[in-house]
Amino acid sequence: MAKKLKIESRSGKFPQRAQTMRRMSLSSLLLASTAAAACLPGIQPRARMEQRGNVAGVRHGSVRKLGSRFSFVGKPRVGLQCRGTVSPGDLVLVTGSTGGVGQLVVANLVQKGYRVRAVTRSAEKGRELFGEADNLEIVEADQRYAETLSSIMDGVDGVVSCSGTTAFPSKRWDGNNGPQMTDQVGLQNLIDSAKTKGQDLKRFVLVSSTGVVRRKQFPFAIMNAFGVLDYKKESEEYLESSGIPYTILRPGRLTDGPYTSYDLNTLLKATSGSRKNIEMNAEDVLNGEMSRVTLAEAVVQAMQLDCTEGGVLSMMSREGEGPGSDTSEWEKRYKNTLA
Repeated sequence: MAKKLKIESRSGKFPQRAQTMRRMSLSSLLLASTAAAACLPGIQPRARMEQRGNVAGVRHGSVRKLGSRFSFVGKPRVGLQCRGTVSPGDLVLVTGSTGGVGQLVVANLVQKGYRVRAVTRSAEKGRELFGEADNLEIVEADQRYAETLSSIMDGVDGVVSCSGTTAFPSKRWDGNNGPQMTDQVGLQNLIDSAKTKGQDLKRFVLVSSTGVVRRKQFPFAIMNAFGVLDYKKESEEYLESSGIPYTILRPGRLTDGPYTSYDLNTLLKATSGSRKNIEMNAEDVLNGEMSRVTLAEAVVQAMQLDCTEGGVLSMMSREGEGPGSDTSEWEKRYKNTLA
């Protein structure tokens, strides 16, 4: 018998969207989402990072108190003592491992010599996708159920969360896999599990999304009709206040792939074509697309650099040659963005 899932907001901030769904037909929403997904160039309103509650972790930027809300204007956290970096040979847990970004992150980590624990709801699917590698372990767990996460953190040095779902109703929502269960309940269960590692966890890299700060502004308000950006932002704040050393990456609309039927060796050959360069910003002001291939590299590089701890970065792909797999070049770009 399937388990019944109780869906509720941990903070109570985001009401159900029944009224929104009644006002807008699904076909209208899907049509409007085309514009939203494109992240139209030129629409760059002033961005502001907002966080509720604990401000002790803020490393840089002005702080303004607005009632119970704290508004952080400026750069994210840089400059505090780093707990450590995640290096080849360390054990990295990857959730969303069989998804469009997660599978590329797994392949990248395996190639670079990390020990990888790929989390999936179906170990059989994981083995079919990745095959076998000496430094790859595939485990079954379901983030929606906290009890399934009790042992997956054993020995883990770093965590990468690539879990996600579609912004609008689709087949991927079947079985209670909508935005709230994926981006709020499941992700916050994972963060709670990671907190049990205490000082042993060196980094938690969260793949979020551009537009989470601008979610009430066009075109992101359309994309947020069913709450996906609300839930992502709430989980960002949950991670920021957890005490875990983190890096949050906010890519634009994802391109290249997904390569969901590729084996491990083929995944390693995937490229981002002529758009290998990357633009980053410490605020949520960028519009455009992001190559899954480049994003996977950005995730792995962020884990092994101390300058990215506490960083929140938006990123987009651009034409031209980028940093590739050159760690010194990535470090230079991350430092310049977070300075």
